[in-house]
Amino acid sequence: MAGVTPISSNTKKTQEMELSVSQQEKDIEAGTQVLQQEAEGLSTMALGLDIRFAQAVETIDRMRAKRTGRLIITGMGKSGHVGRKIAATMASTGTPSYFVHPGEASHGDLGMVTEDDVIIAISNSGEAPELGDFIAYSRRFHIPLIAITSKSGSTLGAASDIVLELPPVGEAGKIGVAPTTSTTLTMAMGDALAIALVERLGFTKQQFNTFHPGGKLGKQLMKVEEIMTPLEALPIVAPGTIMSDALLVMTEKNLGSLLVVENGDLLGIITDGDLKRHMGDNLLTHKVEEIMSTEPKSISRDRLAAEALDKMLNGYDQEITSLIVYETPNCRKLAGVIRIQACLREGIA
Repeated sequence: MAGVTPISSNTKKTQEMELSVSQQEKDIEAGTQVLQQEAEGLSTMALGLDIRFAQAVETIDRMRAKRTGRLIITGMGKSGHVGRKIAATMASTGTPSYFVHPGEASHGDLGMVTEDDVIIAISNSGEAPELGDFIAYSRRFHIPLIAITSKSGSTLGAASDIVLELPPVGEAGKIGVAPTTSTTLTMAMGDALAIALVERLGFTKQQFNTFHPGGKLGKQLMKVEEIMTPLEALPIVAPGTIMSDALLVMTEKNLGSLLVVENGDLLGIITDGDLKRHMGDNLLTHKVEEIMSTEPKSISRDRLAAEALDKMLNGYDQEITSLIVYETPNCRKLAGVIRIQACLREGIA
């Protein structure tokens, strides 16, 4: 058309970039506001913890001490998703716990709940109708009921023995309706309960490994004895053995070394380096004790495998590939050998 200046492709790209940058700034601003709102909610809740929190911890701890009950977590919708996470955290830190869906509970799963248990019911409004049967069941059989809700005067709150009330901070975002801040606060409340129970129990990292053997922490806490090569798989000879016979044992077991043992005690070790040092000295006619080294690098079976790996990689002038494993730190009683390959195979790093 006459009089109309066409827009160049470069101008269009510039306008699109400006719009993109503008939208990015809005997105970052929205995300920042959400995080700030949730952080403020957490701060408010932390300042508001009172004796009811301590009562909840005491109630769960008493149940745990009996060794017959479990902590039952229930909740509907987003509360249920958070409840599953809380149950998993509790179980992994020494409090027997599992999640029961309130809908399934109404169709038979309430039979899993016993009078020795403690129930935590989660509902932001406290009016989730699906919790009705759970509430009635807990009252009928005098099962302690702990509520996590933002409405202490709600149906759930009024029926519960202990109410852990979430502060009225509102959901995040401009419209403030999607479960955001409330679910964050609920999850944090579950974490707070779990860690308070951990500290009462004096729970250690090693105990955590018992409940969580497949995770990264579980790998870091594996003991030497769990991955060492045991005695029956080791190339072992008695003192006085001629090297021509000893080399057959060493080749058969294929460990890269030979152990000289008497009455269960390690007298020495013959490595590839020892063989090379004596190669031209009528090696095959010597007895093993004439060739062996008497102070091999070692570790006790109760130490962490991660410690063994660190010793092999960083503990000496040069890297080594295995350590002798003794029964205890101050003895020569042979328990096995730990190899660097075993550590790496188990993901210990």
